[in-house]
Amino acid sequence: MPQTQTSSISRVVSDSNCPARTFERHDGLTVVHQYVPHSPVVVTDVWVKAGARVEPDEWSGMAHFLEHAIFKGTDRLAPGYFDAAIEGCGGLTNAATSYDYAHFFITTASPYFSDTLPLLSELLLHAAIPEDEFFREREVVFEEIRQSQDNPDDLLFEATLDTVYQHHPYRRPVLGTQESLLGRSPADLRQFHRSHYQPQNLTIAVVGGISELEALDRIDHCFQDFLPNPGCPQVIIPPEPPIHGVRRRELAFPRLELARLNLTWTGPGIDHLDDAYGLDLLSMILASGRSSRLVRELREQRQWVQGITSYFSLQRDSSLFTISAWLEVPFLEAVEQASLHQIHQLREIPVEALELARAQRQLCNDYAFSTETPAQLAGLYGYYQTLSRADLATQYPQRIQALKPDNLRQIARQYLSLDNYVVTIGVNEQ
Repeated sequence: MPQTQTSSISRVVSDSNCPARTFERHDGLTVVHQYVPHSPVVVTDVWVKAGARVEPDEWSGMAHFLEHAIFKGTDRLAPGYFDAAIEGCGGLTNAATSYDYAHFFITTASPYFSDTLPLLSELLLHAAIPEDEFFREREVVFEEIRQSQDNPDDLLFEATLDTVYQHHPYRRPVLGTQESLLGRSPADLRQFHRSHYQPQNLTIAVVGGISELEALDRIDHCFQDFLPNPGCPQVIIPPEPPIHGVRRRELAFPRLELARLNLTWTGPGIDHLDDAYGLDLLSMILASGRSSRLVRELREQRQWVQGITSYFSLQRDSSLFTISAWLEVPFLEAVEQASLHQIHQLREIPVEALELARAQRQLCNDYAFSTETPAQLAGLYGYYQTLSRADLATQYPQRIQALKPDNLRQIARQYLSLDNYVVTIGVNEQ
C-alpha cells in the first residue's frame, strides 16, 4: 500500500501494473523503488544519461574516463575512502559505461542503506577530479585501450560499428582513443561532469529490503546539492541513413587461429519495442542453442563453423542484429550465403508454431533467471527508465508471447534485408 510521502519526490509516474513504482521530483530527478519482502540487502543503482552518445567527437572517451575519475574522491571524501567504507560494511560497488548511460551501484545489508547512500551521492554530485588523479587515472584508461587493441574480437566489433554507422556517435568506441583523451584536460572532464550529472539526467533505482518512504526521504535529502551546470559542447545527432548495399570490411590479425565472420543489420531503437522483441525472437530461432537453425545446419551437420551465434542488442536510437561465426577461412563465403538463405526463409515462410513456442519459452526463461535478485531488478529498471520507462521492463514476457508467425515474418522483411547489410571479417595475418 502506498505510504504518505514526506519528501518532495512525490509525483508517481509509473504504470500501476509494475511491481516497482516510479517517482519524479520537480527538478526531474527520477526514483524507481521496489520493496522486496524478507530481502536482507538493498541495491542502489544510479543511472546517468551520460554515456558515449552525448560526447562530441573531439571528447570521445570522456564518459568512460569520468566513470573512473568519480571514484577519486571529493573535497570531503579522500580517494579510496568510498571503496573502503563500502567494503567495511560488507557491501559491493561497481560501475559501467556504455553508449546510452553510465551507472554506479552499491549493494549493502539493508541497515547500511542510510549510511552508504550519502557517500555515493557525494561522489556522484561533487567529484573533485584533481589534476594528479586525472593524469594517474588516464594511464589506467590507456591500459584498457591497449588491452582492447590487442583483442581481435574487440577490434572487429569496433570495425563493425564504424562500418554500420556513418554519422551516429555509436560508431565510436566507448573507451575513446589515446589521441582523443590526450587532447582533454582536467577542466574539460570537470565540465563534462558538471554539465551532465544533473537531476534531470539521473535515475536512482532502489530494490530490496527498504521501505518506499525511507528510500524516498533519504534520496531526497542526499541528492540535493547539485553543482552549477557550466554547459558542455552539445551533440547534434543526425538521423542515421539506412545501409545501402553490402558494406564489406576485412581485418588481419597476428596469430588468429580461427577466422571471424560478422553479418550485421540495424534494427529499431527503444521506441519500437515490439519490433525489437521480434528481432530478439528471430535471433533465438536463427542461432541460439543447439536446436536453432544455423547451429544445427552449420555446426552440427555441415561442420563449417566451430561456433555460431546471433544476438540483438537494444539501444536508444538504433540497435544491432548480428550473426557471428568462428570458422576456417575456406568456409567464409559458404557460411555467409547459408546465413542469408535462412534470413530469406524467415522473410518468406512463417515460423512453425512449435519452433516459435520453443524460442518464446527460452527467452521468457532467460528473463525469469535475469530478474531473480535485487541487483538484477535494479539494473533492469534503471536501464529501461534511462532509455524510456521503467515499467516497460516487466512487459517483456507478455510482449514476447504475443508475437505471432506473421509478425516475425513482417519484422524480418522490414529489418533483415538480403541486399543491405554489413560484413566484417577477421583473418590471420599472412
